[in-house]
Amino acid sequence: MNMEARVGVVVEGGQKALNSAHGAVVDGGARKYLQQQGQNKPSLNQQPQIGTVQQLLAGGIAGAFSKTCTAPLARLTILFQVQGMHSDVAAMKKTSLWHEASRIIHEEGFRAFWKGNLVTIAHRLPYSSVNFYAYEQYKKFLQSMVRERYQGNASADLLVHFFGGGLAGITAASVTYPLDLVRTRLAAQRNTIYYRGIWHAFHTICREEGFFGLYKGLGATLLGVGPSIAISFSVYESLRSFWQSRRPHDSTVMVSLACGSLSGIASSTATFPLDLVRRRMQLEGAGGRARVYNTGLYGTFKHIVKSEGLKGLYRGILPEYYKVVPSVGIVFMTYETLKTFLSQISSRS
Repeated sequence: MNMEARVGVVVEGGQKALNSAHGAVVDGGARKYLQQQGQNKPSLNQQPQIGTVQQLLAGGIAGAFSKTCTAPLARLTILFQVQGMHSDVAAMKKTSLWHEASRIIHEEGFRAFWKGNLVTIAHRLPYSSVNFYAYEQYKKFLQSMVRERYQGNASADLLVHFFGGGLAGITAASVTYPLDLVRTRLAAQRNTIYYRGIWHAFHTICREEGFFGLYKGLGATLLGVGPSIAISFSVYESLRSFWQSRRPHDSTVMVSLACGSLSGIASSTATFPLDLVRRRMQLEGAGGRARVYNTGLYGTFKHIVKSEGLKGLYRGILPEYYKVVPSVGIVFMTYETLKTFLSQISSRS
């Protein structure tokens, strides 16, 4: 699911990786991969050890850099997702990735591919921080519940990480959701500029739609967090275990990249309809436009299927697929490079 609120699971062993929405949103690729890579690190013998602040910094910068590199694909995804709200469905059949990308360049300029990216970066750091802190608290609570009866049980430890990560993702998504909504509205703007920037968007939304206008689509976001984690986590672990059992001497980096990318594709495919509904609910009434969906989450699903067919729920899935692999690779390389660099600084001081 391409949601910036998608959960990043934080793993023990001094290699806690922070990710987003994916996660999540979430998410797509950045948040998912840090979750997945974290699962693989405890098995390695020589890894640079860094503290909490350095982990937050490395994870935040890696996620922000990855988002910046893949921002054009992310914006294309959003534009395709929201096409059915105020457009003629028959006319949309002629639209292609190349056609839309060309339109952006000719009508808005090349820099328009990065519309909303600043708020994406602004969303990344608090999301990672809240996710990290919340995970630690939930993990301690869950461990205290299972310690006496299931101490040393691998399955119990797995469930602690799984549910702890899920709860942390829900918490982080809820706290930082307004930034996600503002990012969507900025990225969805075309030639007509209604929101002039982050703070103007916040002010305008609160004035025209009320404070709770900043939380439109939150239900779809939280509903997608659980399935997104479950699918991403399960597919990644299953593929990695199968791969390593057949080819134990393959590069850990390549195994992680391949399994992470495939799990990202699987997660996005399964949860993309929820992400599309979330985007459209976020844009409901934006810029003074008439409301399109007035019946909540289920009614929005029903309206989209009725007016656009089942394919309408997957409008924009191609650019989402295209960004998974580069996003995973960029996050991994950036995170590992920063982690090594920060550990060297720590060792010298």
